[in-house]
Amino acid sequence: MKKLINGVETVLTESLDGFVAAHADIVTLGDEYKFVRRAALKTGKVALISGGGSGHEPLHAGFVGLGMLDAACPGQVFTSPTPDQMLAAAEAVDTGAGVLYIVKNYEGDIMNFEMAAEMASGDVKTVVTDDDVAVEKSTYSTGRRGVAGTLVVEKIVGAAAEKGHDLASLQALGKRVNDRTRSMGVALTSCIVPAAGNPTFSIGDDEMEMGVGIHGEPGRRRVKLAQADEIAAEMTHAVLEELGLKAGSPCLLFVNGFGGTPLMELYLMVNSVRKILAGKGIIVARSLTGSYVTSLEMAGCSITITALDDEITALWDAPVHTAALRW
Repeated sequence: MKKLINGVETVLTESLDGFVAAHADIVTLGDEYKFVRRAALKTGKVALISGGGSGHEPLHAGFVGLGMLDAACPGQVFTSPTPDQMLAAAEAVDTGAGVLYIVKNYEGDIMNFEMAAEMASGDVKTVVTDDDVAVEKSTYSTGRRGVAGTLVVEKIVGAAAEKGHDLASLQALGKRVNDRTRSMGVALTSCIVPAAGNPTFSIGDDEMEMGVGIHGEPGRRRVKLAQADEIAAEMTHAVLEELGLKAGSPCLLFVNGFGGTPLMELYLMVNSVRKILAGKGIIVARSLTGSYVTSLEMAGCSITITALDDEITALWDAPVHTAALRW
C-alpha cells in the first residue's frame, strides 16, 4: 500500500485540519473533529446537515458553504459518523428554523441519523437518498444505495434553504429531487482502505464491476472490460429505464469520477452519454463533470441523470460557494 499518510490512526484528523486551513473563509471545524460547519451561519435559515464515512471526498465537507450544507459529519473511512457527531452539528448550526438531515441510504447512516434526530431538542426532519439503480439491497444498505445523486439533492435543497423555504417544504423538495434522480456506476479497479492495507476486492486487468457501490460493494455483475460507448450505453439505459424520460425532456447529466479516473476519460464518457441521450431526443440542459463522490483511489465512474423542471433548474443555477462547487 502506497499512500501519502503519516499513520492510519491520524489520516482523518490530519486531513480535516488541512481542509479547514485551506478553506478557512468558508468552513470551520467543530470540537473533537465531530463536524465541519459553515464559518458564517445565516440566522433564521433551515440548517442542512449531511455526512457519512470519509473516503468519498469532496462529499460531504466539500459541499459545506453558501447554497448547500451548513454542516457535515465525517466518520472514519467508509464508516458512518456517530449520533453524537450529528447531534453536536445540529446544535451548532440550528439558528431556530429547524434542521434537515440529508442521509445516504446505508444502514449505519440511517440508524445513527435517526438516533440523533430523536435526541435533538429542536425540529428535525430527514431526506433519504437512494438513487442507485444497480441493486435493490446490499450488505450495507436497507434498500437502494444513496450515491452520487446525493450531491444533486444537497445542491437543490441547499439553494431553496438559502432562499428561505421552510423545513417541511425543503423535506418535500428533497424527496422530489431524489425521486427524479437515478445513478449507476462502474469500477475498473478496487480501492484500498488505509486501515485494511489491501484492495477491497480483487478484479482482473480485463474485468470491470458493473453497478459497483461507492464502498466497493458488488454491483450487478462482473464482466469483461468493454469500450467506453458500450459501458455508457448499459449504465445510461438502466438509468433511463427507471426515469422514463420522453423525447424533449430536459435533464441534468452528472458524470462522476470515483477518484482514480482522469478528467480526459470522464469527458469522453460525457460524450458517449450525450450521444445516447441525443438519439432519444432527451435534452441535456445542465451538466456537471468531475470527481465529487469518490471511493478513495478507485478507477471508474458513475452516471447520474436528474429529470429537470423549471423549479429544479432555477435552484441548480442558484449561486453556490463551497470548497468543491462554486458558481
